[in-house]
Amino acid sequence: MLLTVQGLKKYFPVKKGFLSRQAGVVKAVDDISFSIAENEVLGLVGESGCGKTTAGRCVLRLIEPTAGAVRFKDQDILPLKGASLKAMRRQMQIIFQDPLSSLNPRMTVGAIVAEPFIIHKVSKGADLSDQVVQLLDRVGLPKSAVNRYPHEFSGGQRQRIGIARAIALRPALIIADEPVSALDVSVQAQIINLLDDLKRDFGLSYLFIAHNLSVVKHISNRIAVMYLGRIVESGPSDQVCDAPLHPYTKALIAAVPEPRVAKTKKAIVLQGDVPSPMNPPSGCAFHPRCSLAKPDCREKRPELVDKREGRAVACPYA
Repeated sequence: MLLTVQGLKKYFPVKKGFLSRQAGVVKAVDDISFSIAENEVLGLVGESGCGKTTAGRCVLRLIEPTAGAVRFKDQDILPLKGASLKAMRRQMQIIFQDPLSSLNPRMTVGAIVAEPFIIHKVSKGADLSDQVVQLLDRVGLPKSAVNRYPHEFSGGQRQRIGIARAIALRPALIIADEPVSALDVSVQAQIINLLDDLKRDFGLSYLFIAHNLSVVKHISNRIAVMYLGRIVESGPSDQVCDAPLHPYTKALIAAVPEPRVAKTKKAIVLQGDVPSPMNPPSGCAFHPRCSLAKPDCREKRPELVDKREGRAVACPYA
């Protein structure tokens, strides 16, 4: 496996009062495990606030995990520091959700794309300039973009700049943190196709974080569904989308708009709001909103259990 994550947790302390004493913790990521093979795309989906982005940033150690293990190419990356961590980060990059806020407005596009080469001392001079132009061309931007600034481009073009920066050092793994959610629908398709082409050409693997299941199904080999900091279902993308097992996954699938007017599907309306990760429900976190909840769902938290054909679900009644 290229990436193996085991028992990952990230708890944020909540402090109150004049002395800033800890009043509790927000369990943003609460004991999740997954793996990504070479040249594979794992889609991580769920509602806003379920911990998807936090999990991705913990993998890259942009946020330090509270507990767990992250192994990249059979090496535990959590103990790494200094030069060792810097060398590891050449192989693991991120594409941010908001392409404007992730680009320095005072730097030209050429300087932004050249920055990874300079930081890691990979290239300089005329060779660096040539590589920047080649990267821009690869993501569909003209050579003239080198001397322009991010604000001069559209949202889709800015995301292409971010992608060019992410692939500059030929990483093995890219964390794509909702890379198309801030873009128009027509532009989303172009960016998804670009990411798919780059995966094929460079042998990339993605952890593709999103809340749009139709987008995730198109690009992902496997899907993991998160709810309130935990993975509740995982499996091959076609099987998860076409035959979901967990009640929460079924509700997400039912919420996807159908383009075919003649075909109607039964709506699944979830009751109430997402519980607070600071004070999650006892037992199964989904039971206050689940129509299938039984009395024992309120007492015992279900574990993610392997089913058939690579499927796993955290529900004894699925």
